[in-house]
Amino acid sequence: MKFLWLRALVLPGLALLAGLLVWPFAGEAWALAVVAVGLGLALVRHVRNLHALGLWLRDPTGQPVPLGTGMWEDVFGALYRYVRTNQQHQHRLTGQLARFRSAGHAMPDGVIVLNAEDQIVWCNAPAERWFGLDARQDIGQPIVNLVRNPEFIRYMESGRYDEPLLLRLTRGAELVLSLRVVPYGQDEKLLLSRDVTQAQKLETMRRDFVANVSHELKTPLTVVSGYLESMAEGVIRPDEPRGREALDLMRAQTDRMLRLIEDLLTLSALETGSAPNQEKAIDVHALLEALGREAEALSGGRHTIRVRQGPAASLYGDEREITSAVANLLSNAVRYTPAGGFIGLTWEVRNGEGCVSVEDTGIGIEPRHLPRLTERFYRVDTSRSRDTGGTGLGLAIVKHVLTRHQARLEIQSEPGRGSRFTAVFPARRVRVRAAAASADDLETR
Repeated sequence: MKFLWLRALVLPGLALLAGLLVWPFAGEAWALAVVAVGLGLALVRHVRNLHALGLWLRDPTGQPVPLGTGMWEDVFGALYRYVRTNQQHQHRLTGQLARFRSAGHAMPDGVIVLNAEDQIVWCNAPAERWFGLDARQDIGQPIVNLVRNPEFIRYMESGRYDEPLLLRLTRGAELVLSLRVVPYGQDEKLLLSRDVTQAQKLETMRRDFVANVSHELKTPLTVVSGYLESMAEGVIRPDEPRGREALDLMRAQTDRMLRLIEDLLTLSALETGSAPNQEKAIDVHALLEALGREAEALSGGRHTIRVRQGPAASLYGDEREITSAVANLLSNAVRYTPAGGFIGLTWEVRNGEGCVSVEDTGIGIEPRHLPRLTERFYRVDTSRSRDTGGTGLGLAIVKHVLTRHQARLEIQSEPGRGSRFTAVFPARRVRVRAAAASADDLETR
C-alpha cells in the first residue's frame, strides 16, 4: 500500500514505452495508437475493479471481498484484512453481549434497560416475570404504559431516584419489590428490582412480635403493680380476704409471665439450633401414656381423653422436644374444647411414617386462619386464649420442633366441629418392633 501509486503507473508507463519503441519503425500514428490502446486497457481494468468494489460495498457482510489485479489486488487485500479484523471484533462483542445477557437472565434481581424516553431496550427473566413483560413484544414500549401502578408512574416521572421505591404488586400472590433507578450513558437508565416480599413479612412479624411481647408482659405487670401499690398504701391488707384474693391474682399473673418467658426461651433455643441436641430411641407407647395422664390432670375431669396406641415402636429424636411439642398440642385441645368434649391422642404408622395426632371436638378453626397458625402470638380467638392462659407461642414451638426433626404438621379443622393436628415423622426416624403390641385403647376419665 505504501507504493500503490507506483503500481498504478505501471500499465500507462508500459504503454508509453511501447509507443516510443514503435515510433522509429512505424511512425507517429502507430505509436500514438499503441499508447492509446494501453491506456484504454488500463482504464478498462480500473473500471472493472471499481465496478466489483461498488457491488461489494452494497452488501459488504453478505459476500466476500472481490479479487483484484494489479494495484487493485493490494486494495482488495487491505479491505479483506480490515473486514476480517472487524468480523473478529464483532464476534467478540457478540459473544460478550450474549454472556452479558445470559448473566443478566441468571441474576436473581430484575434488570430493565430504558432509553432516554423510558422505553424498554432490554429486560431479564425476573423482570419479565414480576412486571408481566414479554421481551419479544414489549421492546420499545414505554415502561409506564405497561406497569400501570400510580406510585411507580409518579416515581419514574419525578426524576428523583435517591431513595428506592417499595412497590406492592398483586399479580397472583402478593409481591413486594424494592425498585431503584440508576442513570447511565446518554440519558439511559437501569431499572433494578429486588423481591423483598419475605423480608417484609419477617419485618412485620418482628414488629408484631415486639408489640405482642410488650402487651403480654404489660397486662400482668399492671395487675401486680396495682395490687402492690394498694398494699403499700394500706388500702389492702394481706391478712384480709381482699388481700388474700389479691395475692392469688398476683401469683396467677406471675405464673403467666413465667410461662411466657419460658416459652420465649424455648422458642429462642429451637430457632438458634440446627439439630436436636440429644437424640435417642423413644418408646412411643410410654410417651403417649404419660402425656395422656398430663392432659387428664390439665383437664381436671372436664373432658373425655382417650389414647389410641398403634403398633409398638420407637421414635428416634430428642425426647424433651417431642414431648414439648405434643404437650402443646394437647394443651391447646384442652383450652379450646368446651367441658364435656372429647380429646383423642393417637399413634399410628402410615406408609412407614410415624403419626402422632391430637384431635378434639372443640370450637374449630376457620380456613382463613390455618396458614398463619404457627406464627408467634397468632391467635384465632384472642380473648379466649388469654382467658385460658395461653401464651400464643405453643404452635410456633411445635413447628420448630418438627422442623428440627424433618417432620411436618398437618392440620384439619372445621368451625364448630373440632380440629385434628398430626405430627408426621419421616420413616427413617421410626422403628416398629417385631412383636407389636395390640392396639387397645387406653381411656382415661
